[in-house]
Amino acid sequence: MEIKSILKELTKENGASGYEHNVSQILANHLRKYCDDVQVDKLGSVIGRKKGSNPSRKILITAHYDEIGLLVTSIDKEGFIRFTKIGGIDPKILLATEVVIHGKNSIPGVIGAKPPHLLSPEDRNKTMGLQDLYIDTGMNYEEITQYVSIGDYITFKPVSLELKSNYFSSKALDNRCSFASMLVALEELKNLKHECDIYFAATVQEEIGLTGGITVSYNIDPDMAIVVDVCHGDMPDVPKEVTFPCGKGPAIAVGPVLNKKFTNKLIDKAKYENIKYQIDVEPGGTGTEAWATQVSRCGIPTVLISIPLRYMHTAVETLNITDLTETGKLIARFAASLTDEDFEKKEEIPAWICKF
Repeated sequence: MEIKSILKELTKENGASGYEHNVSQILANHLRKYCDDVQVDKLGSVIGRKKGSNPSRKILITAHYDEIGLLVTSIDKEGFIRFTKIGGIDPKILLATEVVIHGKNSIPGVIGAKPPHLLSPEDRNKTMGLQDLYIDTGMNYEEITQYVSIGDYITFKPVSLELKSNYFSSKALDNRCSFASMLVALEELKNLKHECDIYFAATVQEEIGLTGGITVSYNIDPDMAIVVDVCHGDMPDVPKEVTFPCGKGPAIAVGPVLNKKFTNKLIDKAKYENIKYQIDVEPGGTGTEAWATQVSRCGIPTVLISIPLRYMHTAVETLNITDLTETGKLIARFAASLTDEDFEKKEEIPAWICKF
């Protein structure tokens, strides 16, 4: 499996939260190579099922595939475009960024602002906000309004870079790198026997409210779930306590939201398989689909695995390929190891407590 080629394919397409339609069929086609059944649900989440020998038990593996983006809010008389954000974007990383506006046609643009040479001393000390930025397409008002309307969405220009030492950089690695890790897991599962039916779900709209994670976990109603996302990779001038070294393996989360029994089994499996891993202490909701999955229906035992990623929510998100492949191996070997004995007996949960 050529991971870098897959990452290039996945990240070159534009799919901001709520606008994932350009990407869904690409993901579905990948899942069809491995899964017995594949569907795209009403919101756009892509779900593949790989049947096991004991179909009464279900494992759900999720990774969101939407990306951050922007929305057109106005077009001034000179044709410059003002915008707001989709998802969590720090305005100061946007200046001088190349973007694509998705109107009637895809229109390239660049994000500009008043140059520092022309700022007053007072303005130079202010933090740059969205109100200070605009998109220049080179078109005047009459030209640009033929193609772009208020409400059209905008994404970063897709540019991927193969860096040294097995590093890779692109937009939308948060979180399409995790979908790539699921493909690694599926490739591994070709050579592994597994009792449980395993559902692989690429979910939508995580960046704006965990929507796909909520609906997919409710729909599948699994016996346990594995959420795959990204965490902050190591960077200069950032405390080591809140980052994870790239190239040292995935981060396994521990904390109140994460099921202790299955998390311990996951750690034990990583040790047994000699897969490098790190521990991610998450005292709250984790900032991922793990919380939304955990509270679905009557509660779903959930674990969280994260791939270290530098420069999150920018056009140059950067990871080490080794972390991605190790994540896929761990997912596959952990899921394949689970048997009926690892789950609560269904008759032990009275129907009057939770019945749907």
